[in-house]
Amino acid sequence: MNRNSMSRRGFCLCCVGATALAAQGGWLSPREAYAYGEGIVDLIRSEAAKTPITVHRLRGNIAVLEGSGGNVAVMVGSDGKVLIDAGIAVSRPRMIDALNGLGKEPITHLINTHWHFDHASGNEWLHNEGATIVAHANTRKHLMSAQRVEDWHFNFPPSPAGAVPTEVMSDTKVLKINNTSVRLQHHPAGHTDGDISVEFAEPEILHTGDLYWNGIYPFIDYSTGGSIDGTISAVGSILERISSNTIVIPGHGAPVSDKAGLKSFHEMLVAIRSNVAELKKQGRTLDQIVAAKPTAAFDAKWGQFVIGPAFFTKLVYDGV
Repeated sequence: MNRNSMSRRGFCLCCVGATALAAQGGWLSPREAYAYGEGIVDLIRSEAAKTPITVHRLRGNIAVLEGSGGNVAVMVGSDGKVLIDAGIAVSRPRMIDALNGLGKEPITHLINTHWHFDHASGNEWLHNEGATIVAHANTRKHLMSAQRVEDWHFNFPPSPAGAVPTEVMSDTKVLKINNTSVRLQHHPAGHTDGDISVEFAEPEILHTGDLYWNGIYPFIDYSTGGSIDGTISAVGSILERISSNTIVIPGHGAPVSDKAGLKSFHEMLVAIRSNVAELKKQGRTLDQIVAAKPTAAFDAKWGQFVIGPAFFTKLVYDGV
């Protein structure tokens, strides 16, 4: 998949990533990544305000909407529309058009896979449309209070009351909607401390949230409880639950994947974590570890976008 096609896929960081990488020769140092991160939230919102929404129809009554922050799954049926993640609020007009194109059923449920703005800043307008918002207790906690993401150099204010989930879960939860079992599973200390995967059992479709980034090095938010080890564990547990027939929806990147794609992502995480841990054990500094290029074997496939090899090395280093 070439850079231009990927730049149009879902995650708005990818839309701005090509420019950053061109300027930096494809390799962002931690310091350069931090400097670029100073305005990353505003850049993402700006891209989302003009990015079209692409609809990918999957099995039965489930589709993926691509173009508003994270990939948004939608199930349509007699009980109404169920959304997995809300995208970015500025995408509302195009999201409404896309949702109307899937049917006239009302919006009844929204499930947040975690709290980040590119997955949850659309909560309020979806609540106003009639959605009951479901999330992990930690996601609700983060949305209710001010949050700082250090690696983005950004302070998020508390969400409006209408954007806060009213139904919370701890470990697991099963909803029976539209004659489908919707299974929610918490994955502690993964991308954040409130990540859940959402499985539509009968059609064998699973949304990973930001535990899986398809073709992109992932961001791990240590500021709100994420970790490289928790991410690896979460992806491993999902792999144990799904079959080769399962359609996997990643949080970012190409919006339709499968078990083989998720397995490749897991193998990449494990290998890079091992490489960085060994170098750190030797007493090397972060700059020395970045210079050793512990991600080199994977950069061509995973490291061509805004979270470049050096920045991802830094994220892994922070967690081992």
